[in-house]
Amino acid sequence: MADDLGDEWWKSEAAGGGGGSADPSDNEEKEKDTNMIEMMQQEPTPVPASPKPKECFLLPAKEKDEGAPKTKKRRKKKISDLLAKSEPKPGVPEDLQKLVMDQLSIKRSVIELEELKLPVCPKWAKLRKNHKEKKSLVMLIICSSALRALELIRSTSAFKGECKVLKLFAKHIKIQEQVKLLEKGVVHLGVGTPGRIKALIQQDVLNLNSLKYLVFDWNWRDQKLRRLMDIPEIRKEVLELLEMRLISLCRADSLKLGLF
Repeated sequence: MADDLGDEWWKSEAAGGGGGSADPSDNEEKEKDTNMIEMMQQEPTPVPASPKPKECFLLPAKEKDEGAPKTKKRRKKKISDLLAKSEPKPGVPEDLQKLVMDQLSIKRSVIELEELKLPVCPKWAKLRKNHKEKKSLVMLIICSSALRALELIRSTSAFKGECKVLKLFAKHIKIQEQVKLLEKGVVHLGVGTPGRIKALIQQDVLNLNSLKYLVFDWNWRDQKLRRLMDIPEIRKEVLELLEMRLISLCRADSLKLGLF
């Protein structure tokens, strides 16, 4: 019977013609089945994948190319480097005067510049030229030891100029040798220990009449950190030496004392 009706029989039924009325519930069931089939035939929507967590790792340090030339950093020149390459020039009083004038003379009048001139004491060149008396000194420096006296003599090379210096200590030098040197020629500067200086004055070999400056090596410390007056025997000899006309010469203003 289905063959007699042909392939289009179902369409006429749906249109309501001839074969009786259709049940609405059947139509709804058919629509549901059709929708279900279409949904099943559709490709599933791909679910987006969650992003992978980022991996944290340390980069390896760059290896230095052994063949590449190394760039040297230019080191700043220090004052000590410059001084090491040059011969140190001994300072003289004129250096201090020049420094004061160069730095403080700005914005000053000609009259005010006169106030910047420093009285340099002693005027050693003049004193040295005027000194002609034997067995006497112009300046006397008192130290605590012979080694310290030698060190001071070396350090006064710029100051002493052409003057004659006499070592006045007992170590390796006999007193007779010092007597001969005082009697033979003019000596300007004496550097020594109070014990030997006192002995020369007592023997009337060292005359104090021409002495203008008496300097004590006061602040220098030895290996035991003792200063000149910290050593009992040195302190005793210094005090005895001061009593031998030196205090009276200071009071008469013919002798000036200095602490170095």
